[in-house]
Amino acid sequence: MQEIKGLKVGMGFTGSFCTFKKILAVTENMAEAGAELFPIFSDNVKRMDTRFNKAEEFVARVEEISGRKGIKSIQEAEPIGPTKMFDVMVIAPCTGNTMAKLAAGITDTPVLMAAKAHLRNERPLVLAVSTNDALGLNLKNIGTLINCKNIYFVPFGQDDCVKKPKSLVAHMDMITETILAATEGKQLQPVIVPYG
Repeated sequence: MQEIKGLKVGMGFTGSFCTFKKILAVTENMAEAGAELFPIFSDNVKRMDTRFNKAEEFVARVEEISGRKGIKSIQEAEPIGPTKMFDVMVIAPCTGNTMAKLAAGITDTPVLMAAKAHLRNERPLVLAVSTNDALGLNLKNIGTLINCKNIYFVPFGQDDCVKKPKSLVAHMDMITETILAATEGKQLQPVIVPYG
C-alpha cells in the first residue's frame, strides 16, 4: 500500500463544526507523516463563528499545519483541474448539504468547485460524512455518490441512534487509511462501522 508521505492531498473543509477538533488532529497527523496538504474552505467555514470555534482561528490553524494559504474562492479552486494539483482530495467533514450538491452537480462553493475540478482528472475523492439527515433525505445522495467512479467514503456509523436516529458520522481517525485505499482504487471496508 502506498504511503501518505509525499502525497498531494486537497483538504476540503465544510461546516459540520462539531467535528473540527477531530479533523484538526487528523490534519496534523497527515502533515507530520509527510503529506503535502492543500486546504480548501467552504464559505461557511471561513466566516461563521460557532460554539465550537472561531472561523478565523480555525482557518489560521489549518493554514499553519499545512504550511500554505487555503483556497477560499471558486475562482481560486477552478485551476485545480487543469493543473492536476492533487493526487487525492478529501472533504472532511462532508455535510449533508455538500453531499446533496455534489450528487446534483452543483458547484457553488470553493470546496465543491475543487471537487469538480479534481474529479475531472479521474483521481480519488474521499468523503468523511457528518450529517444529522444521512438516514433521511440525504440517504439517496449517499447511494448516488457511493456508486460513482472515483468517490470513496470514510467508514461511518450512527453516532447517537437514540437522540439522532438519522445521523451518520465518519470515523475521522480512519481518514488516512481511506485515502491510502482510495489511491489504489479500493473502498476501505467495511463501510459501516458502529460507534461504541
